[in-house]
Amino acid sequence: MTGREIPDEYLEGYPQILAEVCATGRRLTRDELESLRARGERAAEAGLGLRSLVRRHLSMTRESWPTLSATEGDRVLAAVEQAIDAFAEGHEWAQRLAVRKEEAARREFIDDLLYGRSDLGRLAERAERFGLLLSRAHAVAVAQGGKAVEDTHPATRQVESALVGRFGQRRILLTTKDGRLICIAPGDQDDVLAFFAKQAYAATDGGQVAIGRPHPGAGGVVHSYEEALNALDLADRLDIDDPVLRAADLLVYPVLTRDRQAMADLVHNTLGPLRTARGGAQPLVDTLTAYFDSGCVAAEAARRLNLSVRAFTYRLERIHKLTGADPADPVHRYTLQTAVIGARLLGWPETDL
Repeated sequence: MTGREIPDEYLEGYPQILAEVCATGRRLTRDELESLRARGERAAEAGLGLRSLVRRHLSMTRESWPTLSATEGDRVLAAVEQAIDAFAEGHEWAQRLAVRKEEAARREFIDDLLYGRSDLGRLAERAERFGLLLSRAHAVAVAQGGKAVEDTHPATRQVESALVGRFGQRRILLTTKDGRLICIAPGDQDDVLAFFAKQAYAATDGGQVAIGRPHPGAGGVVHSYEEALNALDLADRLDIDDPVLRAADLLVYPVLTRDRQAMADLVHNTLGPLRTARGGAQPLVDTLTAYFDSGCVAAEAARRLNLSVRAFTYRLERIHKLTGADPADPVHRYTLQTAVIGARLLGWPETDL
């Protein structure tokens, strides 16, 4: 918008102020400054740019300049400085207020979206404002680092810049929640979430990223978000250190723990006798964990525990004797491995079942 297109209402009274200042040399009154601030606010709310507004004020000042003496010119410059400063202050305040309102509306929408609150129809309408079409399926990726991140955190800006530079204005929503970085993308655009995971891993100094499965509708976003959070929780309890976790690859664990009491009974009946071992059950549970994680290769498992193969083999024999289940037997192995997974998920033996 050029200076000629600025409506006269935003400069109302300005020529009179200049004329009085030239005549008397007075400074602007408090009422005049407040009026200028108010006009600056209204101009910002009307979408008028500050540069164009300042240019129009200076243009109007210049119209009277040729008739001014040196003394009058100094008076006018002082008045112009006051006037433009007040006008700009009002304009900037209105801009900051608009930004805060937009941030508050965005945060409220994200909270409602990720917690499944609000009327679904209204939520879908609000979603379009922030670039999402909830009629489509969406998937959610959640990045968690050693330190909490917020919307203004450098990591958030770094990832957002990378996403915009790579994918432009696709329907992607990047936000933060509870100190985690979150990306919501259409379910058929896995390349977006994979790229987000790579960037978030780097920006959070080696944090972990979990990606939920695509689900349709507003409720689908909540479902995918919860899957990603559950994947991070599983990784913490099972000591999974993979940089990227996919909920689709971890479905076996929710299945195993769906009946918590049944899993607790399995852990108690299968591994309970290990409590009688010297040093308690934990070293022997760690032995089984290393054994299964290494593909049941004793030498590799011993290396992971910093044990000799002989010492490791002795532990396996001790487990066999106490539990009656032989880790080398395929049938027994399945029962033991399931029980070990259950123990890790339930926090046994530290927590009584």
